[in-house]
Amino acid sequence: MPTKESVLFILKEEEGDYISGADISSRLSLSRTAVWKAVNGLREEGYEIDASPRLGYRLVQVPDLLLPAEIRYSLSTRILGREIYYFDKVVSTNDFAEELAGRGALEGTLVVAERQIGGKGRLGRRWFSPLGGIWISVILRPRISPLDAPKITFLAGVAVADAIGEVTTPTAGEAVIKWPNDVLINDRKVAGILTEMSAEVDRVNFVVLGIGVNANVDSGDFPPDLRPGVVSLSEAVGEKVDRVAILRAVLRRLEEGYLGLQRGEFGPVLNRWRNLCETLGSWVKVAMLEGEIVGEAVDVDEHGGLILRDVSGKERVVHAGDVTVLRKLPHS
Repeated sequence: MPTKESVLFILKEEEGDYISGADISSRLSLSRTAVWKAVNGLREEGYEIDASPRLGYRLVQVPDLLLPAEIRYSLSTRILGREIYYFDKVVSTNDFAEELAGRGALEGTLVVAERQIGGKGRLGRRWFSPLGGIWISVILRPRISPLDAPKITFLAGVAVADAIGEVTTPTAGEAVIKWPNDVLINDRKVAGILTEMSAEVDRVNFVVLGIGVNANVDSGDFPPDLRPGVVSLSEAVGEKVDRVAILRAVLRRLEEGYLGLQRGEFGPVLNRWRNLCETLGSWVKVAMLEGEIVGEAVDVDEHGGLILRDVSGKERVVHAGDVTVLRKLPHS
């Protein structure tokens, strides 16, 4: 662990109390000068640290940033987040992660940015990613068939929805999932998922899992055309949310589900996904490249396809498209 991070963790453990430089030096086997340099380095990152000649150092306030040390502190994962790349600004966390994965980066490598200037959504769309959100990508190397890759999107949807429920209490409603990759609160998008894969016919080389959460994004920052369909988590909760706590919860829940998938235990995640999915049981319209299809969303298949049943009772599986929940049934 880097010296600066080690000093930070000791300051955090004191929970706002002073600890002498001598005690820090002794615990870390460092010189007093090294401790002083670490403290100054933390201050440069935005940490407010009091220093008293008689009492020592005291952590007063942490910056509202998704810094690697903040993420790692009390993070209980074994794989996810073991290596973290942090940026104030990046074109796309997915693009950067894909480049890292192609060069052999460790599974679980996490790319985090305070903002993206070229964030990616499904079907080549741009994902609006200003300051205040959670914009991350994770490198995975699953031992699964490429046909099973959509299960990772399911894992992520459940992890994000449940993490939001764990850390916050949205006054506007609970977080639910919309097939295939959105998390909604009160019918407005609060988070999205983009899964990109490098694979051969029978094996996956790597998966880059991108997750974006509109955590503390100011509603006025969204482009006018997006505002009706999106919401920030802070708006849904009624106050600013702890982005680091949400990110840690997402990583922990994602790893639990991912390790289960590797063991062939996807059933619990799928059942939870079904419980959270607002699409199932609704009549929907799915817009695809080849046209539109209307039907009742009755279930998903083993590969993540949406099973639709039309008014005649005929079923069809849809693997990609934009879903709109119909307020009026097609035969009414």
